[in-house]
Amino acid sequence: MTDTTIRRYTSEEEDDEESRADETQGEQMVCPECSGNLVSDGERGETVCEDCGLVVDEDEIDPGPEWRAFDAAEKDQKSRVGAPTTNMMHDKGLSTNIGWQDKDAYGNSLSSRQREKMQRLRTWNERFRTRDSKERNLKQALGEIDRMASALGLPENVRETASVIYRRALDDDLLPGRSIEGVATSSLYAAARQAGTPRSLDELTAVSRVEKDEIARTYRYVIRELGLEIQPADPESYVPRFASDLDLSEEVERRARQLLQNAKAEGVHSGKSPVGLAAAAVYAASLLTNEKVTQSQVSDVANISEVTIRNRYHELLETEEDIQAV
Repeated sequence: MTDTTIRRYTSEEEDDEESRADETQGEQMVCPECSGNLVSDGERGETVCEDCGLVVDEDEIDPGPEWRAFDAAEKDQKSRVGAPTTNMMHDKGLSTNIGWQDKDAYGNSLSSRQREKMQRLRTWNERFRTRDSKERNLKQALGEIDRMASALGLPENVRETASVIYRRALDDDLLPGRSIEGVATSSLYAAARQAGTPRSLDELTAVSRVEKDEIARTYRYVIRELGLEIQPADPESYVPRFASDLDLSEEVERRARQLLQNAKAEGVHSGKSPVGLAAAAVYAASLLTNEKVTQSQVSDVANISEVTIRNRYHELLETEEDIQAV
């Protein structure tokens, strides 16, 4: 038998298979009762005849997504095609990373030669991920932001915002003459205030590698140059954290909020540190509700001197008495 004959037989067999497949598909798309057209109902997972309503197939597998989206933005957000991008990484998480474990896909340890090879690959991969000084700068700064945010217990949205602020500062050439750590700390401070979860300068100084004066100076420069609109910190935003750290009840927290609201209504809060007011309000509320804590305990939690707490504490109580007298 020649090659030509084999090729002819093979092509004839392929034509027969295609024709049988077309016949099967045609049989599936025709109703067995009335020969009407069949349609697929995706909501019920059924194949139904358009003419007589016969359910030909049911409990079909839905290959679509299990989520719903009502606009294009929500659809893009919920889509899981590929890894999610994030501003918290210098390459936005688009590059690959070689793991530190010296094991293969089955969990077996690599040989010494393979370990040396993987170490060289890790080195070159790290060099390729940071090709220029700008990316190295960004990698160091975002690492600092993540470290400080973890130490301060800040949520992920604050870290994301701080990363965006730092990227804008880097793109606008605001870093010459200033340290990477200083701008990174200032970005985190601004992002925390924007998100309504502020941290005091003393708290940031405790976890940062730069001094308090440099943080404050860099912060003012960054928000001025980038045109960031940041409202003054609300003393009430500090109350839940202070009350939680001191193991106080919700009644104390509610009473402290009421004291601060009265102080704001009378304008007592103007020109005073919001952290000091919040600490004094928590201390005063604990005394009013018979859940006494010492000024020293509140001072340690809020990182505010006891003298400041005493002064603000008296002002809050005097304001409360004036309002009740009226």
